[in-house]
Amino acid sequence: MPKAYWIAHVTVTDPEPYAIYAEGASQAFRKFGARVLARGGAFEQFEGEGHPRNVVIEFPSMQAARDCYRSDIYQAARANRTDAGIAEIVIVEGVE
Repeated sequence: MPKAYWIAHVTVTDPEPYAIYAEGASQAFRKFGARVLARGGAFEQFEGEGHPRNVVIEFPSMQAARDCYRSDIYQAARANRTDAGIAEIVIVEGVE
């Protein structure tokens, strides 16, 4: 079964509620067996419009990634992010 990846591009507009989101989201990621591969850090934007925060999170499967996003834990955390930034999130299935 291939792994899956959340890829998020984020611009934080209000750091305090975003920090609350990040704490709650981290709890959800742990519950669903995720591993953060990249979070923030240096980057180079070669095409398209970028965001200052780029995140890649590995999940054991596509289903685990979906279940995490739809979970009560993540959705409660996400409520703190709604007005705290602009986010684009996609879940991508990896290759074996």
